[in-house]
Amino acid sequence: MKSSFYGHFVAGENRHTIVPALERLRSFGVKPILDYSVEEDITQEEAEKREVESSVSSAEDNVKDAGALPQYHVDKSFADRRYKVSSARTYFYLNEATCERNMETFIKCLEAVSDDDAKEPRALAQGATFGTGITAIKLTALGRPQLLLQLSEVIMRTRKYMEALVGGQGNVLTHHKTIKDLEQYYAGIGDNKDVQTFLKNVTSDKEGILHLFPWSGIVDEDSQLSDTFRVPDPITGQMRRLISQISPKEEEMFRNMIRRLNTIVKTAAELDVRIMIDAEQTYFQPAISRITLEMMRKYNKEKAIVFNTYQCYLREAYHEVVTDLEQAKRQNFYFGAKLVRGAYMDQERARASALGYADPVNPNYEATTDMYHKTLAECLRRIKVLKDVGDDARKIGIMVASHNEDTVRFAIENMKSIGISPEDKVICFGQLLGMCDYITFPLGQAGYSAYKYIPYGPVEEVLPYLSRRAQENKGVLKKIKKEKRLLAAEIRRRLFRGQLFYKPKGNYVPI
Repeated sequence: MKSSFYGHFVAGENRHTIVPALERLRSFGVKPILDYSVEEDITQEEAEKREVESSVSSAEDNVKDAGALPQYHVDKSFADRRYKVSSARTYFYLNEATCERNMETFIKCLEAVSDDDAKEPRALAQGATFGTGITAIKLTALGRPQLLLQLSEVIMRTRKYMEALVGGQGNVLTHHKTIKDLEQYYAGIGDNKDVQTFLKNVTSDKEGILHLFPWSGIVDEDSQLSDTFRVPDPITGQMRRLISQISPKEEEMFRNMIRRLNTIVKTAAELDVRIMIDAEQTYFQPAISRITLEMMRKYNKEKAIVFNTYQCYLREAYHEVVTDLEQAKRQNFYFGAKLVRGAYMDQERARASALGYADPVNPNYEATTDMYHKTLAECLRRIKVLKDVGDDARKIGIMVASHNEDTVRFAIENMKSIGISPEDKVICFGQLLGMCDYITFPLGQAGYSAYKYIPYGPVEEVLPYLSRRAQENKGVLKKIKKEKRLLAAEIRRRLFRGQLFYKPKGNYVPI
């Protein structure tokens, strides 16, 4: 395995044995995104059992909430989240102790990336990546999925509440309403103490309302979810609960999940390592994005430490990115985004059809490419605006995570046309280890910020990851065929010239 499939797609067993692979990448100007890719290999039956048990609150009664959204409730038919998913790792909740161990694993990844150990300062950089790498994590590894489902439903119900109150569509921020506007909508209620308290906690600035709820308090403090997510009925003035029932024990579990994430991101900031929070299924994603944006607000004050991930096969990808860019601008924090096509398309379509809600996925591959390019172009446009007004262009950092040559070419051409250089360090490119080297290595050698997604871990424990790599879609397999042709041509060239071994010309230093 080590000399074949494992050796091709996995860098090594631990942070020490991966160093030769990372040094080779570094010689071509390529940096790593480290991911300790150990996974549980559990049966479908066990996966379904765990997911169902951990996705329902012990406080829920048998009376279904009239405002419940079926998309954000577990369904046994799709409880095994690996269904129709071959290119993403899946965590199934077992208990809080497992989440603690996952946190410790992520922190070890951060330490492997770092060029310094905060606990034991060293004169020379000894980190596996020489301080130029990134770590990727998943939020479902850190807590009970029920909490993400409930938070996601709150966010979507809040949007529907705002739409019913003021008209229009979209996130609360996009309505551009003020506190005074809300006061007018509630004018018929009279002097209501609960409404006044609600308005006092609304997050707003001089341009209008950002959030109906104090999300910063939820992430920074010990706010109670069941007390926070209440809105006034515009007719009666009574406070309506938007979150389904949640027990005191589950409130504690949520605070534990936020504590774990805060610990990880705080460690990343102390070690000066960037951290990318992966996107997951749409029924988790509103909560994941909301929490990630709050982590950006808290930690991205001087540079982009935290990055969110946006899946461009989703119909709302562009609008979500634009809204989050606007929040970053108004709350004055650095915005980091990884743009991907996405990993859950087939599962999302099947689930939407079965549960009877709108398909969140773009109609075809071409529409997804258009969405990716449109979103990337908007990010580049905003970077240019920052440069033109003399502001810090690094306030927006984008990773173009794609194996698509046309998308990489689109990014480079647009960078050139609007005057963004590799040295600006605002756009970087990423591909998986063992795939599309003919894209990554030339980018690194040309001075662009190029990354490889680097899985590592013991052979027997990364087999689930390797099995997914073997099941990758046909589009990727076609690229492997192209890569084989390029490799064959290079072997012939070296034989003809008598140059069997090759080292890159120049001293490439990743930027």
